[in-house]
Amino acid sequence: MLPSIFNDVIGPVMRGPSSSHCAAALRIGRLALDLMDGEFDEVLVEFDRNGSLPTTHDTQGSDMGLCGGLMGWEATDPRLPESMRIMRDSGIRIAIETIDAGDPHPNTYRLTLRKPGEAHTLHAISTGGGMIEVIRIDGVELSMGGGFHETLIWLDGDGSDAVAAVEAGFDADEVIARATGKHTLVQVKARSFVEDALIGVLSGVRGVKRLAPVLPVLSRRDMEVPYTTCADMLAADAGAGTPLWKLAVNYEMARGGLGEDEVISKMVEIVRVLRASVREGIDGTEYDDRVLGHQSGRFDELMRAGKLLDGGALNRIILYTTALMEVKSSMGVIVAAPTAGACAALPAAVIAMAESMGLDEAEMAKAMLASGLIGVFITARWSFAAEVGGCQAEGGSAACMGAAALITLAGGTLPQAVAASSMALQSMIGLICDPVANRVEVPCLGKNVMAAANALSTANMALAGYDPVIPLDEVIETARQVSKQMPRELRCTNLGGLSITPTAIALEEKLATARAASCGTGCGCG
Repeated sequence: MLPSIFNDVIGPVMRGPSSSHCAAALRIGRLALDLMDGEFDEVLVEFDRNGSLPTTHDTQGSDMGLCGGLMGWEATDPRLPESMRIMRDSGIRIAIETIDAGDPHPNTYRLTLRKPGEAHTLHAISTGGGMIEVIRIDGVELSMGGGFHETLIWLDGDGSDAVAAVEAGFDADEVIARATGKHTLVQVKARSFVEDALIGVLSGVRGVKRLAPVLPVLSRRDMEVPYTTCADMLAADAGAGTPLWKLAVNYEMARGGLGEDEVISKMVEIVRVLRASVREGIDGTEYDDRVLGHQSGRFDELMRAGKLLDGGALNRIILYTTALMEVKSSMGVIVAAPTAGACAALPAAVIAMAESMGLDEAEMAKAMLASGLIGVFITARWSFAAEVGGCQAEGGSAACMGAAALITLAGGTLPQAVAASSMALQSMIGLICDPVANRVEVPCLGKNVMAAANALSTANMALAGYDPVIPLDEVIETARQVSKQMPRELRCTNLGGLSITPTAIALEEKLATARAASCGTGCGCG
């Protein structure tokens, strides 16, 4: 699926500590709920023993996201932290088990859902930044990314007549027949569901399910985008000097079928969410199950009193980064840009610098769009998931994107934006992911601040004509290759780095005890 800036890079708008865990799990849950026609009374969740989820699902938001999705909630629902308890109180039985599955992807969810007379299985992966792919339903391999209206039709026989009838009588984007012995599963991807009238004329129909889209920008047949690599973008520009934000708008217009005003308006709405979250963080947040309390308020007070070292706009960036991270850790509303774990660096740098320069929300939105196109180049060939690439995939990507955004605010050129992005990511290749006590706070706060400061530094270097030497596409490919060489213990599994220091282990045990006591059942619902 071709990346969308609003699907894959800047978004989703959500609650929770991790988009790879919470937002992705919620989307998987929403699709599983549709598979059961909105009703079930039992769910079994299985995680591969060698994946990342057995050690992170309860503290990084998988449980609360999955249960929220199974309840049909949105990613911003304030009830999310209590979703598992609420689901159990409603009479639904949920069991979470660790098994030896040999799943190749570290973020694999295996769900079995039941109700009287009916049961289904759904296997899906979280690919980073809240994005997902359903890879198997009832043992049948398929691909479902959440961008289409999906109609699933189970039939007797090979399904060829049904495929021909659907293609002739319905405006489908794609119709795929998947044989399963004597039966066939026909998957219809479209911008609406197949009507009952058409299904009624098909022979041998055994069952029908309709799974609604879970992404903000839908997909469609024969999508074409002008570029998916930096080299392609530069070639398409052909030295015309088109601003990066404008090239981003052109990309998203082609990808989403949107108008220019609509693209900019969608990003302005996101900027407003982010600015509100910054204010909420500075005013103060509370949440029991976290490592760090409210710290940004004191920083703000000292900054205003002139009692900090003079960092110029960087001090405001640090303040906003801290505020956004505190909102995330208190289960407030944030934007995964590009992930929840790295949600603060890019928007804090953009908003703080724009305010320092006296620029309005439209200019902030253009900078965010510019960063989004750089993010497209990253996710088109790699991943934002720390479970796949370590923190270089999260914080490194945020710095890379943020550098281009700051060049945009400065009115810099397209080559300068690309140079800044390259230098920013170069300096963060190899960064591991090792959250202390399995909360996305320490050293995540410092890494977000580092990413934002890196973005500012490399933006100024690019404006001054510093040579990045290595082209951005090659830097992204290098980071991807390095991620393959990283041991799984250093990729967000809570099995390496700072996460296994004596202090971290003691803190994790303390928080686990407090969480179980407050919950009363030890269910991990927060």
